[in-house]
Amino acid sequence: MSARAVPVMAWLLAGAAVALTATSAGLAAAAGTLDVGWGSLGIVMVLVFCTVGVMIATRHRRNPIGWIFCASAVANGLGGLASGYADYRQVGSSSAGSLAEAAASYATVSWIPVVLVPVAYLPLLFPDGRLPSRRWRPVAWSAALGITAAFLTSATQPGALEDYPGLANPYAIDNVVRTTGEGLSALVVLCALVASPLALILRFRRAGYEQRQQIKWLVWAGALAAAAIAIGTAGYDLLTPAVANVAIMLSVLGLPVATGIGILRHRLYDIDVVINRTIVYGVLTVTLAAGYLGSVLVLQLVLRPVTHGSGPAVAVSTLAVAGLFRPVRSRIQAVVDRRFFRRRYDAVRTLEEFGVRLREQLDLDALGVDLRNVVNDTMQPAHVTLWLRDRNDSRTPGP
Repeated sequence: MSARAVPVMAWLLAGAAVALTATSAGLAAAAGTLDVGWGSLGIVMVLVFCTVGVMIATRHRRNPIGWIFCASAVANGLGGLASGYADYRQVGSSSAGSLAEAAASYATVSWIPVVLVPVAYLPLLFPDGRLPSRRWRPVAWSAALGITAAFLTSATQPGALEDYPGLANPYAIDNVVRTTGEGLSALVVLCALVASPLALILRFRRAGYEQRQQIKWLVWAGALAAAAIAIGTAGYDLLTPAVANVAIMLSVLGLPVATGIGILRHRLYDIDVVINRTIVYGVLTVTLAAGYLGSVLVLQLVLRPVTHGSGPAVAVSTLAVAGLFRPVRSRIQAVVDRRFFRRRYDAVRTLEEFGVRLREQLDLDALGVDLRNVVNDTMQPAHVTLWLRDRNDSRTPGP
């Protein structure tokens, strides 16, 4: 594809995805099924995937990750259009036609390419768009065949459609070939999903400094998404479904955003600082929340005979947590730096020790040597030059 045709093709795919999604939203609104859930949040997903995909495809046209995002947005738009049309035609009632039945069948399985293709190929190809080596080609081909087989076997599954229980699958096939293909496709896809992160780990071990920083962006976003999905799923009954769905979807949307930053703008942001702050404030939130809940329960048991209510316990617990915020954060920051960011921890200790020596140092020459050593140890510059202002001439260099 020529250099001029790449932006045109990328924008055409993005425009098609947006048009399909807008049409599906209009159909869902007309059918009265547009709500704050996976369906409406799919609109945001399409916009994010389109934006990141176009940015990567136009600037790195040989990198297939951008095209994967654009294709996933189009596939998501097609699934939304099929779902909206099926809802509009009131699938399951006597007014449903053959086209609506086909749309409902496709909408039920449309998530398979939208979800599995990026999840399987993103770790394999990130960040340069190439496999770690030729030995990983069987994994890539196996993922493609497994996802295709999973889509076909799910689309021909007998019985009622999962998303439309009142409608039987019009393309159902009930034989040994389909059942065997369903089991094999699930096994192949599972093996590919396990092998893809291993490829990313292998690439990280062999990569240089710049590529390691890029990979950290994807790992950071993947860890946040996994944690949000686990917490949202476990606390689905405690939270409202809309809140849980929004939290999970936003965490998943972090994957394409982190991918775009890792490929296009990784030099502008220090991923180590982002990871550091995420770990510190994540542990701090969990610690303070656990301490708050524990103190409220304990104080309620102690003060109940006197206060006959939970108001004082909540007030005391809130003040205690507010007072513990800074010391607990400092303690967690020190532990995280010492365990995961040793260079930062050593630099802070070096500066603290230099501050102690500075109060007692009277020799100017020794102070200059000590200062240069501290700068070399903490900042690691290419060279260090120290200038000291003379009383009579400020242009006179010192030692």
